[in-house]
Amino acid sequence: MLAMRFCCLDRQQAGSYRTNHHRLAWENYKMIFTQEHEELRRTVRNFVDKEINPHVDEWEKAGKFPIHEVFKKAGDLGLLGISKPEKFGGMGLDYSYSIVAAEEFGTIRCGGIPMSIGVQTDMCTPALARFGSDELREQFLAPAIAGDMVGCIGVSEVGAGSDVAGLKTTAKKDGDDYVISGSKMWITNSPSADFMCCLANTSDDKPHVNKSLIVIPMNTPGISVSPHLDKLGMRSSETAQVFLDNVRVPQRYRIGHEGAGFMMQMLQFQEERLFGAANIIKGLEYCVDSTIEYCKERKTFGQPLIDNQVIHFRLAELQTEIESLRALVYQATEQYIKGRDVTKLASMAKLKAGRLGREVSDSCLQYWGGMGFMWDNPVSRSFSDVRLVSIGGGADEIMLGIIAKLMGTLPGKKKG
Repeated sequence: MLAMRFCCLDRQQAGSYRTNHHRLAWENYKMIFTQEHEELRRTVRNFVDKEINPHVDEWEKAGKFPIHEVFKKAGDLGLLGISKPEKFGGMGLDYSYSIVAAEEFGTIRCGGIPMSIGVQTDMCTPALARFGSDELREQFLAPAIAGDMVGCIGVSEVGAGSDVAGLKTTAKKDGDDYVISGSKMWITNSPSADFMCCLANTSDDKPHVNKSLIVIPMNTPGISVSPHLDKLGMRSSETAQVFLDNVRVPQRYRIGHEGAGFMMQMLQFQEERLFGAANIIKGLEYCVDSTIEYCKERKTFGQPLIDNQVIHFRLAELQTEIESLRALVYQATEQYIKGRDVTKLASMAKLKAGRLGREVSDSCLQYWGGMGFMWDNPVSRSFSDVRLVSIGGGADEIMLGIIAKLMGTLPGKKKG
């Protein structure tokens, strides 16, 4: 009977069902989320609708957005420190609240701005918040949470992207200071950043125990930043190469113990990957919803495109896949706030997000026909933006390696 009821939905009922989709999805997970989560969700959505989405087209064309202004407004609402300690201006909430915010930031009509926000909240500050000294957190974390400082994360290099252990940047002791030399590549926010959380080799020990995370003020002598990199997508975010030429910073700017940087960065990656997976969900739903509306209006051979079974069945498949990604993200989040190791689940979510992003945007673009090949529609922008998800923060192949290792199927390195 239930199947028959759904089969008998008329067009008006189906439209109503789709309109209520987000509310229904929320209610399905109310065992995890509370009314406080819903209030935060509304706050983020209102901020996005008022302060960001009206300007997205302009900022995408400009290749940047007023990051200090936008971050200050977000900081005033508490949105840059949701899971950070109250002592330094954060809300002190568990990570499920951060995931709710990440999902709602996905309603921004481009990928570059939410990526920049994610760098600030979930990439360059988690280790600082957890392992940094009070002095360091007062100097850098508190203003980052308030939106008074913009941060960036300095891990990737030209020869060491996904292979973090292979990075070459060095930090050598000289008295009470580190002298840092090397370069960092694909550093989002760097042209406007006030500080960088930099991973560097602080000894000649083995690759997994010779690295430290060090906070570097971006106005320190010896730092230079390249012109903006000309990216395929994420156009509104500023990304550049950062050069470090004998940059001197106090050793007290190191986060945690010397040699613990690789471990701390792996922990930061968990939050980065969960943020990225959560952040893509609503953007993909918008792709599907806007494609449905276009296919209802566009007629070929005397009937709306949406009446073609191959199209409405395919869109149903994609919506099902998006809902599966949401469930995976929520499951990983629930385990994470319970203190469980979510390396496998976070890697699965990251892998699924990247691949599904490509699948949804490509499939939807096809149904827009020639219009899909133009820039002035939501699907073409998504098509170029989401491609990064399978590359940045650990490529698909790295995620597969992690998952295989945790399944016990990854071959060990051969000796001799």
